[in-house]
Amino acid sequence: MKEDKSMKKSRDSIDMQIKELETKIVSLENNWKRAVADYKNLEKRTAEEKTNYMHFTKSQVIKEFLPFFDNLERLENHTNDEGLKLVIKDLKNTLKNMGVEEVDALGKDFDHNTMEAMELKKGEKNKVLEIYQKGYLLNGNLLRPAKVVVGQE
Repeated sequence: MKEDKSMKKSRDSIDMQIKELETKIVSLENNWKRAVADYKNLEKRTAEEKTNYMHFTKSQVIKEFLPFFDNLERLENHTNDEGLKLVIKDLKNTLKNMGVEEVDALGKDFDHNTMEAMELKKGEKNKVLEIYQKGYLLNGNLLRPAKVVVGQE
C-alpha cells in the first residue's frame, strides 16, 4: 500500500509538472505570437514611413525646382528658340511622369483649395481672369497654389 501512495504522490507530482509545463508552453506561444505580430506591424510601419519620406522628399525637390521651370517658361515668351521649347517640353513630360500636373485655373471658378487670390479686378464674379504664377498638384495633392486674379462685379 505504501507503494501505491508513493506512486500516487509521484503521479500527482508529474501531473502538476505537466500542467506547469503546459501553462508555460501556452504563455511562450502567446509571447511568440505577440512578438511576430509586433514585428509585422513594425515592418508595415517602416515601409509606410519610407514611402511617406520618399513622397515628402520628392515634393520638396520639385518645389525647389519649380521657380527655375517658371523662369524657363517666361524666357520662352520672349524668345523663339526651338532648343528652349524642346527643353520645356521634355521637362513638362518628366514632371507629368512624376505625377505633377498643373492647376487648371484660367477661366475657371476660383477654388481656394488650389488657388491664391492676389488681386480682384472688374470681371465675371469669382472667375479667374489672369494667372500670375502657375500652381501644381503632385499625385492630386497641392504642391503650390496658383496665384491668380479673380473677377468681381
